[in-house]
Amino acid sequence: MPLTLDHLRRYAIARSLFKPTTLMRAIEKLGFVQADPIRAPARAQDLTLRHRVIGYRAGDLERRYPRLALEEDFFVNYGFLPRAHHALMHPRTARQTWTPARWRQARAVREFIAERGAVHPREVDAHFAHGKTTNWFGGSSNASTQLLDGMHYRGLLRVARRDGGTRVYAVREDVAPVDKADIDARLDALIDLIVDKYAPLPDASLGQLVSYLGSGVPQWNAARKPALLRARQRLQRARVEGVDWLWPADERAQSRRWKPDEHVRLLTPFDPVVWDRRRFQLFWGWAYRFEAYTPAPKRKLGYYALPLLWRDRVIGWGNLSVAEGVLRPQLHYVDGHAPQEAAFDQALEAELGRMRVFLGLG
Repeated sequence: MPLTLDHLRRYAIARSLFKPTTLMRAIEKLGFVQADPIRAPARAQDLTLRHRVIGYRAGDLERRYPRLALEEDFFVNYGFLPRAHHALMHPRTARQTWTPARWRQARAVREFIAERGAVHPREVDAHFAHGKTTNWFGGSSNASTQLLDGMHYRGLLRVARRDGGTRVYAVREDVAPVDKADIDARLDALIDLIVDKYAPLPDASLGQLVSYLGSGVPQWNAARKPALLRARQRLQRARVEGVDWLWPADERAQSRRWKPDEHVRLLTPFDPVVWDRRRFQLFWGWAYRFEAYTPAPKRKLGYYALPLLWRDRVIGWGNLSVAEGVLRPQLHYVDGHAPQEAAFDQALEAELGRMRVFLGLG
């Protein structure tokens, strides 16, 4: 059977929107869950997990994180990973070299945290009085917060939990250096994680994601290009409508097992089904943009537009808000109107009902 774009689209949706399971198993199947602090109406990590975890409620990941074998860290983006996946990226050497004075600060802070077990950034700031510094956005931040971020990134600290959304840090044990053969094996495993999450993906998208992996393993920058070449050799590949597509070697993209269901789903902009904007446009024929950081007068879809999936089509988007305990959805359709089917109306109402329960609105 010739492979078509319809096959790839159904394969992408069905393999990502797997049967809901436990929280830890869902994260293991995804490999990585991207995080984002915006709540509209909930954080991205919660909006991703609600489709894939039985009985999931907004905030469950943050509440249960301290008891799970998870870490917060950079991968291709910032988010949550199983510890086994997290360990593949360390010991990490940051691109920015610290001065001896900075390292002395870091060692003093690490000793302070080790004595206390887990420490909120304001405790570090109160004890050391590091003062203020300019942040990435040109504003002013506590210098202690920036130092803690850098220590976390370098693997000196880990996120023990969050208090009100703020990271609370604990000491992370030192990790042994990695030899050349192990570097290649780890990069192969990390690229397989990328493919497992986002497959099938255009070859250009794989290249883009492997470049983003530079945030996760900057110390192995020179080894990333050879690792990408090895991945392209071991993965399945097919050219469909002029685009080269890649997916895991042990999966058959045109299998009849990949069937879309009848659910309507409102997806976060960071959901693996819609994350790749290149693939999105190839699958659904229109351009989706994340516009939270776009000036309001220039927005076309809205502040936090949630792609609206029905069966195997993204047919529009929704902007959701909560006012006085009531969910207020504003839905828009690519064709200018909703599908004229009773099945869609029922599925949409069911999805809005699930969203209300997820948000704790009843």
